[in-house]
Amino acid sequence: MPSRIGFIVIMSFISMIGPFAIDTYLPSFPAIEAEFGVSRALLSQSLGAYLMAFAIATLFWGPLTDRFGRRNIILSGMFLYLFASIGCAMADSYNQFLLFRIIQGAAACGSLIAGRAMIRDVFDSLQARQVMSYVMLFFAIAPAIAPMIGAGLHEAFGWRSIFYFLAAFGLITTLLALIVTKETLHPEHRQSIHPIQVTRVYLEAFKHGQFQAIVFACGASFAGMFLFIAGSPTIFFDFLKLNTGDFWMQFVPMVIGLMLGSLLSAKFFSHHPARKMVTLALIIMAISTVLNVLQASLLTTSLLGFVLPLFIYSFGTGIAIPAFTVMALDCFPKNRGTAAALQSFVQMSANAVAASLIVPLVNHSMLAFTLAQLVFMSIAVLLWLKVLRTPTELS
Repeated sequence: MPSRIGFIVIMSFISMIGPFAIDTYLPSFPAIEAEFGVSRALLSQSLGAYLMAFAIATLFWGPLTDRFGRRNIILSGMFLYLFASIGCAMADSYNQFLLFRIIQGAAACGSLIAGRAMIRDVFDSLQARQVMSYVMLFFAIAPAIAPMIGAGLHEAFGWRSIFYFLAAFGLITTLLALIVTKETLHPEHRQSIHPIQVTRVYLEAFKHGQFQAIVFACGASFAGMFLFIAGSPTIFFDFLKLNTGDFWMQFVPMVIGLMLGSLLSAKFFSHHPARKMVTLALIIMAISTVLNVLQASLLTTSLLGFVLPLFIYSFGTGIAIPAFTVMALDCFPKNRGTAAALQSFVQMSANAVAASLIVPLVNHSMLAFTLAQLVFMSIAVLLWLKVLRTPTELS
C-alpha cells in the first residue's frame, strides 16, 4: 500500500468527486436553463436525480466491493464517471443531460464506497477515524473551490467546459488509483454476491437498530447543511440579489468550518470515544440551527446572517462525519463495503429529499429554509439519543 500521506491524498481525491459533480455547475444554472429552455425547478431535478442515482447505486456497489475488491470497484466506477461527465458536456437536450447526470451519480458512488471500506481495511478504529478526518479535511476544500472553478470556467468557456473539467479531474483520480493503490480485501474475506446472500446481509442491516440509528442520524444532520447547498441558487440570486461570482461568499466560510472541524477531529479528538465526538458535534449543530431560525425570524435576510450559522453548523459536521462513518462500518466488520453502501445510500437519499422535495417547498423565504433545517436537526438528535441509550460502545 502507499504511504499514509499518499493514501490520504488518493482517498481525498476520490471523496472530492461527489462535491465537484454537485457544486461546480451551480453558478451556470441560468445559462443551462436558457439553453435547454427549462425552469429552475426542472433543472434542480438534475441535482436530485444525480443524488438519487448515487443513493440507489450504492446498494449494488456495496456487495460488489465485498466480492471483487476495493481497487477494482474504484477503477470501474471512475471509468464510468468519465464517460458520463463527457456525456453531460456534449448533451444536446435536457433529457440527454439528465440521463448522463443519472449515470454520473450512479458511477461516482462506487469509488467512494470502496475507498471508505479500504480505509477501514488498512487502519484500526482510532486510526481510521483520524485518517477519515484528514480525508474530510481535503474533501471540504471541494465545495469551496467548486463554485469558483465553475464560475470561472463558465465565464471563460461556457457551461459545457465545467463537465469537461469534471472528466479531467476524474481522469487524474483514476490514474492515481491505478498507479498507486493495491487491493486491501484479502481473498478469504470476499463475500458472495448471490442474491439470497446479499438480501440476507441487507436484512441484517435493516434489523440492526444501532446501525440504522447511526446512519439515519448522520444522513439527517448532513442534509441540514446540504439544504443550503442545493438551495444556494435561489438564496443568492433571489433572496440576496447577488450574482454568479459571489457564490464563494457562502462556500468558503462553510468549507472553512468543515476543515476546522475535521482538523480538530484528526489532531485532538481522535483519541476520544466516537460517541463523545458525535454528541459534541450535534450540540454545536443544534445551537447553529436555533441561531439560524432566530435570525431568519427577527432580522432582514443578509449575507452575514446567512453565512455565520452555516459556518458553525459545518464546523460541527466536520467533527461528526468521521466518527459516524467508522461507527457504521464497525457494525459489520465482515461486510464493510455493504455497510459503507448503506450509509451512503441513507446520506444521499436524505440529500436528494432535501434537493428535490424540500427546496421547492421552502424557496419562498429564508425562514422556511431554516425551519426545514430545524426538522432535519431534530430528527438527527432524536436518533442519536437512541444510540446513547444503547450500552454497547462501537468504537
